Amino acid sequence: MSIPALRSFPAVYGAKPSITRPIRRHSRLGGGLRASSVTVNGELGLSTGSAEKKDDAVKEVADDDEKHRRLEPLYDDGFGAVTVKDYFAAAKALSKDDGGPPRWFCPVESGQPAVEDAPLLLFLPGTDGVGTGLILHHKSLGKAFEVRCLHIPVNDRTPFEGLLQIVEQSIKYEHDLSPNRPIYLVGDSFGGCLALAVAACNPQIDLVLLLVNPATSFAKTPLQPILPLLEAMPSDLHVTVPYLLSFVMADPLKMAMVSIENNLTPAETLQKLSESLTSLLPLLSELADIIPRDALLWKLKLLKSGAAYANSRLHAVQAEVLLLASGKDNLLPSGEEANRLFKTLKNCRVRYFKDNGHTLLLEDGINLLSVIKGANMYRRGRQRDFVTDYLPPTLNEFKKTFDEDHKLFHLALSPVMMSTLTNGKIVRGLAGIPDQGPVLFVGYHALMGIELSPLYEEFLREKNTVVRGLGHPVLFGANFETSRQELSRLDTVSMYGGLPVTPINMYRLFERNQYVLLYPGGVREALHRKGEEYKLFWPDQPEFVRMAARFGVTVVPFGFVGEDDVLELVLDYNDQKNIPYLREWIESMNKDSQRVRDSVKGEEGNQDMYIPAIVPKVPGRFYYLFGKPIKMKGMNNVLKDRKSANEVYLHIKTEVENAMSYLKRKREEDPYRSISQRAVYQATWGVSAQVPTFEP
Repeated sequence: MSIPALRSFPAVYGAKPSITRPIRRHSRLGGGLRASSVTVNGELGLSTGSAEKKDDAVKEVADDDEKHRRLEPLYDDGFGAVTVKDYFAAAKALSKDDGGPPRWFCPVESGQPAVEDAPLLLFLPGTDGVGTGLILHHKSLGKAFEVRCLHIPVNDRTPFEGLLQIVEQSIKYEHDLSPNRPIYLVGDSFGGCLALAVAACNPQIDLVLLLVNPATSFAKTPLQPILPLLEAMPSDLHVTVPYLLSFVMADPLKMAMVSIENNLTPAETLQKLSESLTSLLPLLSELADIIPRDALLWKLKLLKSGAAYANSRLHAVQAEVLLLASGKDNLLPSGEEANRLFKTLKNCRVRYFKDNGHTLLLEDGINLLSVIKGANMYRRGRQRDFVTDYLPPTLNEFKKTFDEDHKLFHLALSPVMMSTLTNGKIVRGLAGIPDQGPVLFVGYHALMGIELSPLYEEFLREKNTVVRGLGHPVLFGANFETSRQELSRLDTVSMYGGLPVTPINMYRLFERNQYVLLYPGGVREALHRKGEEYKLFWPDQPEFVRMAARFGVTVVPFGFVGEDDVLELVLDYNDQKNIPYLREWIESMNKDSQRVRDSVKGEEGNQDMYIPAIVPKVPGRFYYLFGKPIKMKGMNNVLKDRKSANEVYLHIKTEVENAMSYLKRKREEDPYRSISQRAVYQATWGVSAQVPTFEP
């Protein structure tokens, strides 16, 4: 890949930049200026004619723009197309001193955001200062953000307070233009100190901080003993410094793994890795050009002053913070610092990467946009809107989740999915599922929600559709997060459409013709007790039936069986409540969590969260059956008559129970229910072959 094209903006937002390419309508331009006119033949101007014709033309362009500026499931985000070699090439080109002050630039490869009202994202660089440390993420972030990066020339000597003023001027200008939209600050290492300082000085501005191994712990860096030696080192030996820093700051293997396909054989992977390392290691010598000795000394002093400034003002930070910390950071004690910042900052979440080094954004497997989405940190307004702010999974995310992370899980279980056609015939696959929404899937919630991952995968593979699963609000909050929180299954649930179960969320999803997944049994069903497998805990509240009738929703009841072939429940809720320590832990965990169904009496209303003790079994097989669609359109009697609503509600519940009874009976006829039988079949026909099952 060639050096990325950049558009340069002045550091002070009041100045008007020079723009040589056509202005995009509705886009922010350099210097904070916006274009409100349309382009004609590449020239800025307005067509002639009546005011009405002008308004119609503008409206037509706006409607067309809105139609196309959306993200579809499994879109190509471009992540992985750029490597660390591109970083070195871009950094070397930008490190040439042009005598200019610090300034902002837009990576042209980021393109125009594919969503309306995309928030602004400002990248504040690390020690190198060139501003290309986000290069692996320009394309993917550009789909959801307006991306700008701060470039600090190599010979620039602007003090920390001066850099702080530059960023402050920028965010104040942008805030005045769009006071209801957040501004994201991605602070890498030194940039993390700068981001924290900006947030502390501007609590009135809605900022979201994404801190990557922030250098607030610089006083504890292992480099402290060599700093005096560095100052005394002869200038002709400065080339040794970048080599030293390159291996302290980053993991060469992780950097070399970027863009190497994950579906290669071990021999092919080793060959690709060898080639990548061979081409990467010589580039490390170019760090001497990017960060000469005198510049490095200045930047280390800048780090020291920036860390001191930020640490003295942490108490004033009101912004949302997502902290990305590396477990193998040899430059800074980032893991230890994550503990401190997690406790100190008022609104801080952490994602911990135990096997990564300091230059996290340049290492393999870290997609910043995916991390933001999984942590529920993407929003376009003052509050996150789980419906309209949702970004669907990309093709790269899908491949990583289902072709890598969950591959063995799905391979071992070989899920069988069946659906029912309108004539009542049961077929394998999802042919019986309506192609158009709104559709409401209502079914049985298995232990720990283990049925969700195959369901998400199949709908994306066969229908290219995201199923928006409604879950307990506690799953989407920060109540139980820690300073060692790694990317987890909850992040995956959020990435693949999960959102809090509320009437307004369901209403708005139906309004937008979405596929919606509802488990009326809720937590009580998903965290059931011993001997309660496949038992429904539905409350006597048919409210979802009324809402479905109001929007003419098609309801699809479904059953699932297979958890008893996979998991054995050892300590359930009742067992743990009889153990003093565990009882107190359960009570404390549920004390401050958001309550649901407090008005429901009996076991159906018991939505206490707990973590069951389970042991795995030799894997059996998962079976799903989606029943005959129930069209609610035209059922006006359900809206007015509670008895009619209850009848439909009980009918749906019965259909779910019948589906599970059918599956439990028919799975006994499956010749490939045993994993050993499936292994023989796949050894013969290949792991990608669909394993047969019983005849419907």
